[in-house]
Amino acid sequence: MRIISGAYKGRKIYEPKDLKTRPLKDLTKESIFNVLIHSKKFTFNLQETKVLDVFSGIGSFGIECLSRGVKNVVFIENYQGVLPILKKNLQNLKSVKNYEIIEKDVHSNILTILNKKFDIIFLDPPYKEKNLEIILLKIKNSELLNKNGIIVLHRHKKGNDIFPPDFKIIEEKIYGISRIIFLSFF
Repeated sequence: MRIISGAYKGRKIYEPKDLKTRPLKDLTKESIFNVLIHSKKFTFNLQETKVLDVFSGIGSFGIECLSRGVKNVVFIENYQGVLPILKKNLQNLKSVKNYEIIEKDVHSNILTILNKKFDIIFLDPPYKEKNLEIILLKIKNSELLNKNGIIVLHRHKKGNDIFPPDFKIIEEKIYGISRIIFLSFF
C-alpha cells in the first residue's frame, strides 16, 4: 500500500497485522480522488480543503489528502490495534504538521463537541457498523460539514444502509467489494 499522488507519492503506508482492520485499497482511494477532483457535481480547491477522517484506521485516506496538499486533516480513531501504525505513517511524512489525531470513540460525544467545519468528511466504518444513521445525524446536527461539503462513505457493495431523510446521494460507485457513496444533505 502506497501514497498515490502528491508530495509523498510512492511512499509506503504501513498496514496492520490483525484482521479487524480493513485498509482502503489503493485503487479505491485513487477512484475516490478522481471523483472528488473531476466530478462536475462538486468542486474543491484541495489547498483550502479541511478533511475529517472518521474511523481512520491506518490513515490511508487522510494521508493521501495531506500528500495532495489539503489545508488540514483531523483523524478520529480509537482502536489500539491500529493507532501506533497511524502515528508511524504520519511520522514518516516528517515535515507535515497540519493534522490532528483524536483518540476517541466515534460513538462518544466527540462529533458533537468537535466545534470545527470540514469540506470533506470521510467515513470508513466497519462493514458491520449498525449505527451509521446515528453518526450521520450527529454530523448534520453538529454542523460539521461546510455548506458545499461532501461526505464520502466507504461501505461493502452488498450493504443495505439506511440514510436519514435529509441526506441525498450525489454519486455512487462500486470498486471490487467496495461501494463508495458521495453524500450531502439539504
